[in-house]
This record gives sequence, structure tokens and C-alpha cells, in this order.
Amino acid sequence: MVASGRKSSRRARAPIPAPSPPSPPPPAPQSPPQLTSLLALLASSVTLALRFASDRDLLLRPSQTLALDPLLLSAARAVSRLLALLPLHLQTLTLTSLSLSPPTPSPPLPSSWFLRLLSSPALPDSAWRDAFRMSKPAFFQLLHALALPAPAASSSSLALPPDHKLGAALFRLAHAAPARAVARRFGLPSPAVAARAFYEVCRAIADRLAVLLDLASPDRIARAVPGFCALSLPNCCGALGYARFGEAAIAQALVDADGRFLDVSIGWDPEMAPAEILPRTKLYTSQSIVLANAPQGELIGGSVPRYFLGPACCPLLPWLVTPYKHVDGADDDLSKESIFNHVHAHGLQVVKNAFGHVRARWRLLEECWKGECQEALPYVVVAGCLLHNFLTKCGEPMPEQIHGNAVADEFMEFEGDKDKEGERIRDVLAAHLSLLPWNSVGTVCLKDMNYCTVVGWVQWFLVQRWVTSFGSYTGQLRLSFVDQITEAKKNFRAKPTDGTDAVYGARLALDRVCLFVSAIVPCIGIGTCLVAQCVPSRQGGAYWRAVGTWYQMLAPHYE
Repeated sequence: MVASGRKSSRRARAPIPAPSPPSPPPPAPQSPPQLTSLLALLASSVTLALRFASDRDLLLRPSQTLALDPLLLSAARAVSRLLALLPLHLQTLTLTSLSLSPPTPSPPLPSSWFLRLLSSPALPDSAWRDAFRMSKPAFFQLLHALALPAPAASSSSLALPPDHKLGAALFRLAHAAPARAVARRFGLPSPAVAARAFYEVCRAIADRLAVLLDLASPDRIARAVPGFCALSLPNCCGALGYARFGEAAIAQALVDADGRFLDVSIGWDPEMAPAEILPRTKLYTSQSIVLANAPQGELIGGSVPRYFLGPACCPLLPWLVTPYKHVDGADDDLSKESIFNHVHAHGLQVVKNAFGHVRARWRLLEECWKGECQEALPYVVVAGCLLHNFLTKCGEPMPEQIHGNAVADEFMEFEGDKDKEGERIRDVLAAHLSLLPWNSVGTVCLKDMNYCTVVGWVQWFLVQRWVTSFGSYTGQLRLSFVDQITEAKKNFRAKPTDGTDAVYGARLALDRVCLFVSAIVPCIGIGTCLVAQCVPSRQGGAYWRAVGTWYQMLAPHYE
């Protein structure tokens, strides 16, 4: 027990360990000095880029500015978020470093891009065409024609100057610019105001320029006939075509040979076929009045009234001539149906080009319209077509590029019944085209490297071959004639006494007559051929066939 007591006392005397002192707090993270200078340079570069894009945007094209603006704004927002993540003393230091070297202050400029454009008279018309797809005189001529109300003249109108309304609408229509970008460039209060200005201008265009689509005008159809006659389509008054705009609507348009729209109907269900759309349009009901009391064209096969060209997706009618079907084979290249289809396709190309010019000039029409905006699409397309006619009337150049959607603009061919009178008119036109010489049909198709051009080359080759054969033959005749003259002279020197001098003289005269006839006959043939090629008349084809037959009969004797 004693031992155990000692042991317990020793345990009681053992020293208690002292508590460890608390560990010091970790030092605050120190940012390297390079981070502050890097952020300062980054923020300064973004600020300068934004200032240049806003103050010197007249030096850039609108497409370039519209592409740079969202990128610069995204960069500015990213730098702002990065600065917000730094401690307060680093934010202060960065802003101080920015304020130490401020950029050189620029002279005061007008508040909006459009005001700077108006206050720069030295800018060329190319700057206006890049921005509004028209020159400065055409812009103000359109402004005068629309007669947009001033802010104080109508309480229902937007409190904007008329030139700002028109400029904002044309800029959005030309570049498919969002309403936010349009409001910023034209100094408008909000994107909603920009959208309202756009639809107000489209409504004014449809009201004020509707006269440019007046098909019933007495001189409208008469002015379209000569243009199609130059395309080897006599008495034709227009070309009918269809196009899809986005996924919202189908447009039907009638276009003259110069690419002007004569009639536009849009807003039809995309699922409808053109054969279903045509009977419901105003053109279908008014064509009898428009084409009435017009002189008929007298051709070889019969008379042809005034008519329109129609695509294969439409029915054949007395006033709507469509192409032949199933003549695409190589064996039918020389048939009158193939020739007619080729000239017909060339005539329909004016509709495709007109739609392509409208799409290239007004890029907003190529955007996808969804929701409530689809209801406004027909008015916007009609406004684009009216502006196209207005700019054509003003002499503005067409866009260099033609935007088309060949896949979307394809429609199924019409498989219904054919009209007997329409078939007769089409057959008369096909027979007329088959009789035309190659220069009147081939020049129309020269760029396409097609049948008519090849026929022209073959004919010219035959003429050259004829001339070569004639040259070689006349050379042989000349040598033979010289030999006969020499022989005759020898016989005359001999002075025969049996009366052979008279025989030799008669033979010499006969040889001279034969030489003259042999020389003049090919010249008459070549002259007839050239006249047939140079005179674009209905008899030209008969002349050429006669000359060709003549050549086949006489050419073997020339070689």
C-alpha cells in the first residue's frame, strides 16, 4: 500500500503541459503589380475602341460597324465584370492609372451617326448607297414623295424628324439591323421607337408609291411589249413568277422586261401550290380588262393575242403561256419545242432577277420572321418591291449581286388539263421561233452557251467552208482559163485557113461566159446567206434553208 501511495503521489506531482499559443493569421494575398497595369491597358484599349466606333463610324461601312458593335460591347462588359472581382484598393488603383493618362479630347461631334452623316457634305454617294442602298439625291427625293408628317403636325406620329424616320427604316431594311442598333445610330429614345418608325415608313411607302404597281395604267402594258419583243417573244406583256420569303409566305409577282414589278401579291400560305394561288389573285380577275382591246400579233402560223409568260407550276391559259413538258432530252435539241422552252426560260429569268435584286438590296427580307412579326412581313415585302421600282425609275444602279434561293423557289409542275387556245398560241410562238435566224435567237442566248449559239457557229462554219471552196474552185478556173487563152493565141498565130478561127473564137467567148457564171453564182449564194443572217424577219429561216439546200447541191462540185 505504501508503494502504491508513492506511485500515486508521483503521478500527482507530474507537470501539466502549457497550452500552445494561437497560430498567426495568414498574410493577405498580394496582387502582382503587372496585373494592375495589364487591366489598365485592357480597359483603356476597350474605351478607345468604343470611342472610335462611336465617333469615327463614318469611316467604316455599316456592315462593319454592325459586326464590331456587339463585339466591343461584350468586351466592355467583360472588363467591367473583371474589375468588379478585384479588391477595392486595386479597383481604385486601376481607375487612377486610367485617369493619369487620359486620351486627347476630340472636337465635339453631333450626338448621333445620322446627324454626322448629314453634316458631312463631302461624303461621296457611295457612303449613302452603303447605308441606305440609294444615293443622297434619291434619298431626299423619296423623302419628298412620302411626305412623312412632322412631329408637330400630327399627335399620332412619332416625335421624330421625317428624315430620321426614313433613314432609320431604310437602314434596318437594308442591313437587317436590330432595333437596338438602329436606335443608337439615329439617336432614338428606345428600340421600341425605332420599330414604330420602321412600320410607319413601310405603311407610307405602300400608300404613297402604290401608283408604281398600277397594272391598269394604259401605258404600263404598252411599255412592256417592246422589251419582250427584243427577247424574241412578240406581243408578250410580262413574266409571272413565285418566290418564298422565309417560312411565312409566298409572293406572286408580274415583272416587265426591264425588271420592274407590275403586280405583287403576297401573304399566301406556304403550303399552297401556285396553281391554287393564281385564281385567287387580283391579276387573275383583272387580266381580261388589262389585255382587252390590244392588237394581236400576226405570225406565220396564226395570230397571237397579248399574253404573260408563266412558269411550269401554273396552268396553260390563253393569256398565260407556260413551257412545254418532257423535252429535256438531247434528241430534242433541234425541235421547235426545245427552242421555245429555252427562249421562255430566258424570259422568266427577269422575274428571278427582280426577286434577287430585292433580296440583295433589302437584307431584312431574308431574315426568319417569327411570331407576331409574320403578320407584318407582306407589307414589308411590298414596300421592298415598291422601293425597287422607285429606284429603277430614279436610275439608281442595281445591286451587283443577286440573292436567290433556288431550292426554296422551286414548285411542283402543274399536272392538270391544258387549254386548247393556250396550246394553239404556244404552238404558233414555237413555230415562229423555229423560223428565226440564229442572230435574233442566238444573241439572246449567247451567255448560256446553248443550242442557238451552237447553231450559229455551225452556220458560220459552213459559210467559211463555202467561201474556201469557192476560192479554190475559182483559182482552178483561172488557171484553166489562162491555159485556154494561151492555146487560142497559138492557134490564132497559126492562122488556119479551114475556118477554125471562128470556132476558136466562139469557144473562147463561151469559156469566158462559163467563168463569169461560175464566179457569180457562189457570190449570190453567200450574199443571200448574209442577208438572211442580218435581217431578223420571219422569212430569214426560209432563206437560210434555201441557201443550205443550194449549198448541199453545189458544194461537191466546188471541191
